[in-house]
Parts: sequence; structure tokens; C-alpha cells
Amino acid sequence: MSQKKPKLGQNFLTDPSARQRIVEALGDISTSTVLEIGPGRGALTDLLAKRARYLIAVELDRALAPRLKETWKHAEHVAILHADILGLDLATVQSKSGSSGNDPLVVVGNLPYYITSDILLHLFAQAASITRAVVMVQEEVADRLAAHCGTSAYGLLSATAQMHGRVEKLFPLPPEAFTPSPSVTSAVVRLEMRPRFEELAVDRTGFLRFLQQCFRQKRKTLANNLKNARIAETAEILAAMEEAGLSAAVRAEAVSLESMGLIFQRLNV
Repeated sequence: MSQKKPKLGQNFLTDPSARQRIVEALGDISTSTVLEIGPGRGALTDLLAKRARYLIAVELDRALAPRLKETWKHAEHVAILHADILGLDLATVQSKSGSSGNDPLVVVGNLPYYITSDILLHLFAQAASITRAVVMVQEEVADRLAAHCGTSAYGLLSATAQMHGRVEKLFPLPPEAFTPSPSVTSAVVRLEMRPRFEELAVDRTGFLRFLQQCFRQKRKTLANNLKNARIAETAEILAAMEEAGLSAAVRAEAVSLESMGLIFQRLNV
């Protein structure tokens, strides 16, 4: 018998061992406010509620959210929000968490495949409100997030994530860990939010836009991508790359964030 696919494309985590490992990956949350993205049927919620000082679970599904609210209506340290995480301002969540409002959130969630990148970018944009995040994503995405510079998996998502924090792929999750079972393997990733923009002396908005241009066509050289984006004249681009110790034939995937920062500064983008 085929498994009925939920309306929003959720794959609910059902493996007890996996649930335990994910919560343990968050570390000590006894004094933390935890934000759970997409609690679904509450597979992680119960474990989180037992450990966290305060738990905020954000559920978009209009059928699941009321059930979660009913389950946790008597728990003063648990709040269920029927909302879209992509529209949620995390600074506001902090201020309503019962803490001083200055304590960064600990984030956990099983991210829907079809909006994984959107959610990650939303979290990165509000990194100041987050201390760490443990999320379940498609394994291919996990590999890209954690990829090292110079490898084939390294790209714009890798660079963007690593400009916002330290990324660690923890362990894979087979399809049978979920119901319905997805057609791909998932993985758990931990992100320790430590933005590097100040360290590299670059403007966040401008540098992220610059990275998009650098990785626009992966098969082209960095110089050609920047030239095609009309970042600067070819001679200026090559001079900036030379100052960073790079050859004209290098591709973006082989360039460190430190070197990207030097080129960005030199070109005064």
C-alpha cells in the first residue's frame, strides 16, 4: 500500500534513535529558548520540551498546528505558533520568549526539501538572533553546506553558509527514518552561527551579492564571471586576483573566502 503524501510535502521523522541523536546534537539547552521549525506531529517536540527552558514550535500546517496547541496548552514553557517560518522575525520571537530578549535562539528542524534553501537563507539573514542550529536536510544539500573550498561540492551555498558560521555534517538519515519515506537520503547538519563579515572587513549585503556573481556560471573562471557581471574592467579584475595570489584561470570553487574578501575590497564593489 502506498503511503499518503502530506499536503505540504512533509516527511515526518519517526525513528526514535534519530530523534534522540538530533536533540543531543543541540547540546545543553536547559537555559535556552529553542525554536523548532515544522514540528509536524511532534516527534521532537516532546524531547525538546523536557530539556529546554522555553520552546517555541512554528508549524504552518493548518491541521497540525491546532493539534499541537491542544497537546501543549497546559505547558507554560511551550508555545505553538501557527505561522510560516519564512515570515517570522526572530528578534521578535526572542523578545517574547520569556528571556531578557538578548539570548540567542537555538534552532532545530526538519526542513521541507522544496524550501530548504529559502529557510536556510532566512536563518542566515537573522544569524544575530541564533547561537546554533541543528537541521535535517537532503544529504546532497548537507554535503554542499559543509564542502571545503577546492572540492566539486563547494559552491555559492557553501560560501554563503560558511560566511555565517561553522558547518558540520553530523550523520545521515535513511529514508526509512521518515514517514512517508522520501526517495533520497537525508542528513543532520549543525551550524554554529559565527558571521565572518566583520572579520573579513566586508559589507554583508554587498559581499553576498558579489559571491552570487562569482559563482554565477560554475564552469567559467572567476575572472570571466566577474567580467560578465560588469563588476569591473578585465584589467582591474586580474590585478585584484593577482594581489590575492590567484591565477587568471582559477574558478570560484577553488578560492577561499579570505581571498574573495580581498578581491571584493580591491575592486571596491
